[in-house]
Amino acid sequence: MTFAYRRPSPVTAQAVADLLAGGENDRLLFLSAKTSANALAEGLAALANAHGGVALLGVTRGGKLQSGNDPTEMQERAVQAGLLTDPPLILPASQIVEVEGNPLVVVQVPPGLPHIYSLQGRYLTRTGGQNRPLTTPELRRLLFDRADAGFETGVAEGATLDDLDRAQIRRYLESIHAGPQENVGQLLVSRGCVMAGDDGDYLPTAAGILLFGRNPQRFLRSAEIVCVRYPGPVMSDEFVRQEIGGPLGDQIRQAEAFVVGNMRRVMRIVGITREEVHEYPVAVVREAIVNAVAHRDYSIRGEGIRLLMFGDRLEIYSPGRLPGHVTLENLLEERYSRNEAIVAVLSDLGYIERLGYGIDRMIGAMAGLGLPAPEFAETAAGFQVTLHSANESLTAPHPQPPPGVQPFLNERQEMALAFLQQTGRITNSDYQQLVPDVSAETIRRDLSDLVERNLVIRIGSKRATYYILK
Repeated sequence: MTFAYRRPSPVTAQAVADLLAGGENDRLLFLSAKTSANALAEGLAALANAHGGVALLGVTRGGKLQSGNDPTEMQERAVQAGLLTDPPLILPASQIVEVEGNPLVVVQVPPGLPHIYSLQGRYLTRTGGQNRPLTTPELRRLLFDRADAGFETGVAEGATLDDLDRAQIRRYLESIHAGPQENVGQLLVSRGCVMAGDDGDYLPTAAGILLFGRNPQRFLRSAEIVCVRYPGPVMSDEFVRQEIGGPLGDQIRQAEAFVVGNMRRVMRIVGITREEVHEYPVAVVREAIVNAVAHRDYSIRGEGIRLLMFGDRLEIYSPGRLPGHVTLENLLEERYSRNEAIVAVLSDLGYIERLGYGIDRMIGAMAGLGLPAPEFAETAAGFQVTLHSANESLTAPHPQPPPGVQPFLNERQEMALAFLQQTGRITNSDYQQLVPDVSAETIRRDLSDLVERNLVIRIGSKRATYYILK
């Protein structure tokens, strides 16, 4: 099975034309193609300390297009500008957009970055379409709001460049269309994945190890996802378990595969056709997994992400409470990225939308299928998302399909599911006692069909075989 992850939508020429027509504002900055790296850094830092925004390189202050620009050189200057701030700005890869035959460069500054950014000791923000110094009260408030960041960009203790997977890095460079002339070390510094040591050598950061490490769990043992599937609504001795390690991108793919492989499927009648329905919308599952991986607190030791599938719900728990100024009440409106480096690279790789983390899409997708909205909760030391199953009624003591959904089970199979609800497991002999008038081959086919429909799981082999609810 393959999974198609979306890349962040490219900025279109029409979108840029619309921005140019609206003029500069608090979240939009026009810069000449010849703007120095220092002046560009000033504007980017001001946007980052405010509410994020977009900088367009290659236009006049009045929004007029400039001709004869070198877009590659402008992109390189944008990278240099990010390295001039303290700490360095970690931004999505800039994009080249051609408008009316003139190339310009679009640099996006996401909202909710975790640091306060200074340039040569000056702390700037942006209001009224202008860059200005932060006042002392504003600076004090930002210090309070952005106090829990920094772990991911610290050096991974004991790690060297040999602990990074060159193939993973090469695939990443290809995904952002980095040219052969690109300074890979500088690019990874700009992404927060490596930093220069005192002797000038590069050292991997925690983010670099998590994203590109050969064995990230050697340095961050708890950076894993534990996936468990229980047949009923509570934890039990019957379960399927998988511990997922490796780089974060691999973890996301494997965790999604675990859920998809362990989901039940039923058939919905649409007009005169039958349509397969997943227990959970796959796109919503993907968003929940990606958010857990991207935003967990990796400084917390001894606990990883937990993905628990029950008969009626899916729970995804990640270590670390909501960061910064984000609360359960403003979760949809506010943005704050605890792990800006991880988010930037996962965004470049197409796993997440950098400027909107998908919670609104999760709610919309669930509502579109007539399902309850995802539940979000903070625990003493973490954050949990709960998705309710599309087939909760199939786990009732006398299972009946939801309205409009027909699993097309025969009466014998319905009896087997009811038996499973009462006892937790069923064997061929149990089934034979329920339906004594059918052949052993019919019983085998009935049970195999339930397995293929993802309603039950086969455990054991030969005479020791038994089945549990999925």
